[in-house]
Amino acid sequence: MCFNPKMKLTRPRRSLPNPLLHSIPRNLSTSSNPTPKDNDENDDAHFISNLSDVVRGKQSWRIALSDPFISASLKPHHVEKVLIQNSSLFWPATSLLQTLLLRGSNPDEVFRWLLSSYKKFECGSSLGFDLLVQNYVQNKRVLDGVVVVRLMRECKLVPEVRTLNAVLNGLVRIRHFNVVLQLFDEFVNVGLRPDGYMYTVVVKSLCELKDLHKAKEVIWYAESNGCELSVVTYNVLIHGLCKIQRVWEAVEIKNMLSRKGLKADVVTYCTLVLGLCRVQEFEVGVELMKEMIQLGFVPSEAALSGLMEGLRRKGKIGDAFDLVNRMGEVGVVPNLFAYNALINSLCKDGKLDEAELLFDNMGKKDLFPNDVTYSILIDSFCRRGILDTAHCYFNKLINAGIRLTVYPYNSLISGECKFGKLTVADSLFSQMMSRSVEPTVVTYTSLISGYCKGGELQKAFTLYHEMMGRGIAPNTYTFSAIISGLCHASMMPEASKFFDEMVERGIMPNEVTYNLLIDGYCREGNITRAFELLDEMLKSGLLPDTYTYRPLISGLCSTSGVSEAKKFVDDLHKKNFKLNEMCYSALLYGYCKEGRLYDALGACCDMSERGVDMDLVCYSIHICGALKQQDTQRLFGIVNEMHNQGLRPDIVIYTSMIDAYGKTGKLDKAVGLWDIMVGEGCSPNVVTYTALIFGLCKAGCIDKAELLCKDMLVGDALPNHVTYGCFLDHFSKEGSMEKAVQLHNSMLAGFSANTVTYIILIRGFCKMGNFHEASELLVEMTNHGIYPDCITYSTFIFEYCRTGNLLEAIRLWDVMLDRGLKPDIVAYNFLIYGCCVTGELTKAFELRDDMISRGLKPNQVTLNTLSRGTSLTR
Repeated sequence: MCFNPKMKLTRPRRSLPNPLLHSIPRNLSTSSNPTPKDNDENDDAHFISNLSDVVRGKQSWRIALSDPFISASLKPHHVEKVLIQNSSLFWPATSLLQTLLLRGSNPDEVFRWLLSSYKKFECGSSLGFDLLVQNYVQNKRVLDGVVVVRLMRECKLVPEVRTLNAVLNGLVRIRHFNVVLQLFDEFVNVGLRPDGYMYTVVVKSLCELKDLHKAKEVIWYAESNGCELSVVTYNVLIHGLCKIQRVWEAVEIKNMLSRKGLKADVVTYCTLVLGLCRVQEFEVGVELMKEMIQLGFVPSEAALSGLMEGLRRKGKIGDAFDLVNRMGEVGVVPNLFAYNALINSLCKDGKLDEAELLFDNMGKKDLFPNDVTYSILIDSFCRRGILDTAHCYFNKLINAGIRLTVYPYNSLISGECKFGKLTVADSLFSQMMSRSVEPTVVTYTSLISGYCKGGELQKAFTLYHEMMGRGIAPNTYTFSAIISGLCHASMMPEASKFFDEMVERGIMPNEVTYNLLIDGYCREGNITRAFELLDEMLKSGLLPDTYTYRPLISGLCSTSGVSEAKKFVDDLHKKNFKLNEMCYSALLYGYCKEGRLYDALGACCDMSERGVDMDLVCYSIHICGALKQQDTQRLFGIVNEMHNQGLRPDIVIYTSMIDAYGKTGKLDKAVGLWDIMVGEGCSPNVVTYTALIFGLCKAGCIDKAELLCKDMLVGDALPNHVTYGCFLDHFSKEGSMEKAVQLHNSMLAGFSANTVTYIILIRGFCKMGNFHEASELLVEMTNHGIYPDCITYSTFIFEYCRTGNLLEAIRLWDVMLDRGLKPDIVAYNFLIYGCCVTGELTKAFELRDDMISRGLKPNQVTLNTLSRGTSLTR
């Protein structure tokens, strides 16, 4: 359909009521005597004369116009009369108009006064109205300018084309595209002849409204009316087509430019290259870029990076590299930017070796890396945990004398924090501050996250308050990091408080924030609050994911039973929520924990029917359940199924099975599994060795255990304190305390002794009644910087109570309390038992009350002990 001036671009618009066109009544008075109105007019004439002198004079306008008399008397119509009477005073008039507009006058009122003056003085030019409109646009009051141009049209005053262009362009800037089209209709229909600039603005508006058909019609109408359009108009159309992925139409428009006597410019080419990248046509984009290079155009950074990133994503790194070389050969592209873009692409693709080679080749091309080059490499190595190499590039950056920015520091600090190296991160933070590199919210958030993960919440809060003191506003990630730390420390009230503060600050929580709180409440057992948060999350428009549902499933298993968790999983499936193997593993764990292996097998069948494959974790949980129930048939059935699915048990699964058989005394099966594991090429680690050594020691096969330990010493899996503890425990139980002490001394020399190993020795001596040797160990461990804990003291207390030495048991109890150690329920039960068997029933009940006051709930052992003690005193 052809475009014609009668066809509207927008819906018909009702005319504005126009009281300004009513005839102005004459003064009917015939008296020659001066009236109050005449006096007012004379005063006005005098004031306007003075005002004209001000704008012509040499005195500062600011000073002159600040005069109380002028400031108080100045009215809109005074400005208009000065403007009309002094046509040569364009800039002074503009200044006066701006002064008037700053007072916030209503555009209708300003127009009325200006029109009154215009008619009264019978002016032949409407320049004053144009000037008024232009001042509104310049003062970002575009919509007020629209009011004035519409009033002008109703009064048959046609604004200059450049004035209307200024208004239309202002409307585009504030995205009032429909108003652009309305004004265009209104003024074309009253005879205004648009220029190329106006047509371009209209085409842009139609493109933004995605009405590309009508945009093409406007161009055809402009050309048919003899308007010479520039390449800019066509670039706008090309851009609009590319935005909605009609890139091939855009290419056709570029190809027909020559028939219109126009030439594509750099904007044309770059827009098309970006459009082709958007539709994944990277090869065509390369050809187009080659064409523009031949024409001598310099591609924009956006076009070049978009094309290179697209080639990288399609695995065509070679093509990207060739493109960089070609641009370097013709010398039309900033080579450094091209190299940086390619290095960045290689790093994103994980090809760090190739990125380093490209970096090394830069010197051969007489190119010098800048801060961006180094920042890309440092960040990439940090993200992959290769911190030594990242620090190497950071040192090169410093040695090259390149200005340091916050970006490499942020990358290094984040990398060190992720790997728990908080001391190094803190040192980097101090270094950047000493070098006057200002930290950002990213810097502080990385540090806060690191300290929260390390359990150092006090340090994290110190950094948070320091950040706030510097005027750096926390973001979603900052609050999420703190909430994560509080949740892992089981400080849910504090986590909830921070969540509320986050919302009060207008910082919207994301899925991660909600998931952290839901997980925290589930682990605390407050499943009701967890589900309330799920409802809040959904109301906020956030989509729960598997990290949301897994803790809810685990929480239901722990609090309401696995049957309730199964109902929840089935309900989610009915609602088409996709759960993964991680969610089902939580359900499997719940079944296995309750010993319901048959139901666990049913859950596995559900997984298969719902398109979720069992992974090693799911199989591991199922295997642990079978081991717990000592269901050998089920166990080997699961292992066979794993093999059928193309999965092999990993070291974790083999270790779990060996450990279970070792603890239950089935050493033949444990050793058999060991042989299968080694035969499949799965190398045992220190945990696997220790599990089998524990089983052998428990069965009294100390010679075989020692052989395994020797294998460890010559291999990669060196024994640790747990491994040696197996031997210590065996020697202590056998009464071979000399061998036990000898082994422990060797452990001390190798820095592998700890509180647990001392407890094993102390228990051994106490059982033999050798309390003197046991007490000396208590002093020795402190001298070695190993401090006794509640279990250490409980070991002594139990043995003293068992032998009837209640006074010594109570003395050690008091020592433990004086050291700030908090007794657990086991320690309380030991001492309560000692009191009961010696007839100190009052003391026993005092201990029970003290236990309750410390927040510990007496268990069945406590109640049974007190019951027996009471019956003995009767």
